[in-house]
Amino acid sequence: MRNIPKNGLRAAVVLVVVALLAKPYLLKDKAGADKPKAAVSKVDNSRLLGSIRFTPCTLAKGADSLMAYCGTLQVPENHDAPDGRKITLAISWLPASGEAEPDPIFMLAGGPGQAARGSFPMVSGAFIEARSKRHIILLDQRGTGDSSPLKCVNEQGESAVVDDEDYTADAATDFAKRCAAQFEGKVDVTQFSSSDAIRDLDAARKALGAEQINLIGISYGTRMAQLYGKRYPQHTRTITIDGIAPLESVLGQDHAKNLESSLDLQFAQCAKDKTCREKLGDPRAQLNTLLATLAKGPVPVHYRDAITGEWKDGQFSSGHLAMLTRLLAYQPQAASLLPLQFAEANQGRVDSLMALSEMVTRDISDQIMHGMQLSVMCGEDVPDLVVDPEDGKRLLGTGLVELMKAQCAVWPHKARPADFRTPLKGNLPVLILSGEFDPVTPPRYGDMVAKHLPNAKHIIAKGQGHNVLPVGCMPRLFAKFLESADAKNLDDDCIKTLTYAPMFTGLNGWEP
Repeated sequence: MRNIPKNGLRAAVVLVVVALLAKPYLLKDKAGADKPKAAVSKVDNSRLLGSIRFTPCTLAKGADSLMAYCGTLQVPENHDAPDGRKITLAISWLPASGEAEPDPIFMLAGGPGQAARGSFPMVSGAFIEARSKRHIILLDQRGTGDSSPLKCVNEQGESAVVDDEDYTADAATDFAKRCAAQFEGKVDVTQFSSSDAIRDLDAARKALGAEQINLIGISYGTRMAQLYGKRYPQHTRTITIDGIAPLESVLGQDHAKNLESSLDLQFAQCAKDKTCREKLGDPRAQLNTLLATLAKGPVPVHYRDAITGEWKDGQFSSGHLAMLTRLLAYQPQAASLLPLQFAEANQGRVDSLMALSEMVTRDISDQIMHGMQLSVMCGEDVPDLVVDPEDGKRLLGTGLVELMKAQCAVWPHKARPADFRTPLKGNLPVLILSGEFDPVTPPRYGDMVAKHLPNAKHIIAKGQGHNVLPVGCMPRLFAKFLESADAKNLDDDCIKTLTYAPMFTGLNGWEP
């Protein structure tokens, strides 16, 4: 297993991996019959939607904060033992800005391990048009956020995948054992699979009084949306999936290969640009040169913290480089920095890369509940994971697969349902969104899903990466799809105006 520094390994476990409250509303069915109003308490300003009582709250902090209503829902820890131990799920409601249709939108977050309520503020702008006629419901999936979180912490109390500087398989295994032990007798971690979570989702639907719902899944959330549509097609009005993880695919198996393909596509933009080509050379060759240097050992670096401004000393390693490259590849606007940074590093100036690495990986593990991720992947994916020797030649190496297999050998989990890998089929309206340069869920994954769905439409956003719902006119297309529930006839000409992000060729941008 490649030795990966602390912050780099934290980044590796991410598969991913951005309002004002309406007045009390009146629901109407298609015939125009009035449905019960949301009851508003004159005492505490709470609201009752279905059988769930919500109170005013704030999602996120700082510039991304959103006003919402927050509530809770109790469900059985084991749905097959309804009289047994209960867990409490955190749920939030953002009321429609106008008169609401009876079918709300449920956003399903990525990871696995991200919480819907924590991740929604970062993509909230993409929902403005859709929210004009529909409520948005954010249910923290069990094991994430404030829904019985399965958080593994290191000796410093930080969310992590190991608790020291030894990133061997043995160290990762010991850490997983200790994390599992902290839940023993309190939480049954085997009940935190995707299949358990979709039953929670349907329980929330029932409690809210909705006969049908619209699902929008992002990254790992696309798995949840497909599973729900398979099990509860009668309660599914539409599905939108952005950055698709097909049910037939194994999460983690192709990470290294997919990144290489994405980098090839993005680096080709430099070759097409005269200034980039002549000033910076071939980005792939620059990357290989830098990797050869780092293969001899980490490079000492004196750098300035990009957030605090503090000067620090550190060691820049191949692990830092791999994880930074992967994370920047998620968004081409960020990846446009890479050719310049590689060229600068090969001239002995590694400080910028180190500062970027620290900035993009800092606290990223706080977004992911690693225990929940293990409960999902150990039962659903790791049994099918194999170490691909070819990955040893690739930037990410084989470390991710080796680490997951080691931890899953000791993490309690249950087998997935026999039909888990069966793809979503049938006539449900499904809008499939992919980014041309997506380094983790490439467009071919969207094609895999679309071929089983006659009422699906697959839109590939030119020059874009992972999570394209907020890009260009996509929010408007999403709102139109929700209105019509007709993906096949959706006019997507507006998305064809997207352009490629220019490469940075100097400190002032893409100009010489």
